[in-house]
Amino acid sequence: MSEPRRQYTEEFKQGALRLIEQEDKTISQVAWDLGIRRDMLQRWKREAEQQGLKAFPGHSNPRDEELARLRKEVIELKEERDIFKKALAIFLKRPK
Repeated sequence: MSEPRRQYTEEFKQGALRLIEQEDKTISQVAWDLGIRRDMLQRWKREAEQQGLKAFPGHSNPRDEELARLRKEVIELKEERDIFKKALAIFLKRPK
């Protein structure tokens, strides 16, 4: 029977890629040190180069996504409110 697939966090993947860059080690050396397959590390590197910050999206919780969306909406609503307050202040100061 085969082992269940291991899932690695974004932090682990980013850390492995940093080892390649900062420690001046080969992909094979880093893979050996971390106990992962060389081709997996090569794939992570390729994804990071191609996708940049969007690489390794992971399995995020839908609740976290909704929370992020709601926080963004709150920021936008506060900005709109501030604009309306400033506009109101301008109109109230206008001489008749």
